[in-house]
Amino acid sequence: MIHVPVLLQETMELLRPVAGGVYVDGNLGLGGHSDEILRRSSPDGQVVGFDCDGVALAVARQRLAPFSERLTVCHRNFTAMAETLNELGIKSVDGILLDLGVSSLQLDTPDRGFSFRSGGPLDMRMDPSQGETAADLLRRLSEEDLADIFYNFGEERQARRIAAAVAEFRQRETLVTTDQLASLIERAIPRKFHPRDIHVATRSFQALRIAVNRELDNLVEALATGSRLLKEGGRFCVISFHSLEDRLVKRAFQADQRLRVLTRKPVRPTEQECQENPRSRSARLRAATAVGP
Repeated sequence: MIHVPVLLQETMELLRPVAGGVYVDGNLGLGGHSDEILRRSSPDGQVVGFDCDGVALAVARQRLAPFSERLTVCHRNFTAMAETLNELGIKSVDGILLDLGVSSLQLDTPDRGFSFRSGGPLDMRMDPSQGETAADLLRRLSEEDLADIFYNFGEERQARRIAAAVAEFRQRETLVTTDQLASLIERAIPRKFHPRDIHVATRSFQALRIAVNRELDNLVEALATGSRLLKEGGRFCVISFHSLEDRLVKRAFQADQRLRVLTRKPVRPTEQECQENPRSRSARLRAATAVGP
């Protein structure tokens, strides 16, 4: 499987991998960014890669097999980077990359439940072996709590309508598939409120995925931890895909006295990249450098 990493050249220009450097890839995914980091940091640069998705890790291991002596793969969330680096005897690193996007493998596998474009179970877990699924949340949470999730994590203005529709539906039947939920959302929102540029269920699916995987809480924790792990002059790069993440990154970088912001505005993909890889169009890259304690 060939994976096209988002904003690859722009990320490398800001991360600046060098020979002998030690780098954390907090979302190893299918290995696209780490492949380039390992090439640019040859012959002795190291990458410690984290991911919750065991299937993606298997693909990444195969792709990065030529660099296996310089790669450490960790089936863990990036919130465990400080603990893991300590276990590996690594006190500080030269760079950290967080690519917060959902991988093509996850989106294109119906059984994972990330996409409403093909029927599948309402799962949405990055690590399918742990935690509650989206179906579990839709069954367990109150109508009010569901509305809060759709509004706060999806910025969905029709959150209350959608939550009410879910509450009414589950009195008769259990929501278990992605196409069930997408159809319910389409019916719940009056046609005049359907967005023109995205599917009407996009924001709600995003919100559920964020809630299932605690994505924003994990990001806040990683941003605070990461800056403490950087050597002076080390680089911290984050690629986000929606405004909630981007705001958290922007504010964390600005507020952290250990960091100097390198990107006054987020770096966006070129028109050519968006044409070649439509999933890159919402990507935003921010970077900062460590200035010492």
